[in-house]
Amino acid sequence: MKPYTFSGTNRASGEILETALIEPVTLTKSGTDKLVILTADQYRILIGSSHTQAYDLLYAPQDVHQELMTGLDDIMG
Repeated sequence: MKPYTFSGTNRASGEILETALIEPVTLTKSGTDKLVILTADQYRILIGSSHTQAYDLLYAPQDVHQELMTGLDDIMG
């Protein structure tokens, strides 16, 4: 991923967009990644391949809650 700074986006906007057509681009602020620009196809692949479901422990379905608790018991010994 090629990094660009927020402050450089005005002067390099064309370069940023052209680069993003080839590879993801990260925009940084104060040395920290804040945004990623990627093609629509790359985005579709990213969200299409994600089958992860997240739950709050208190609201997780019973089977998920039990699996988590069993795993924690195994880890804790």
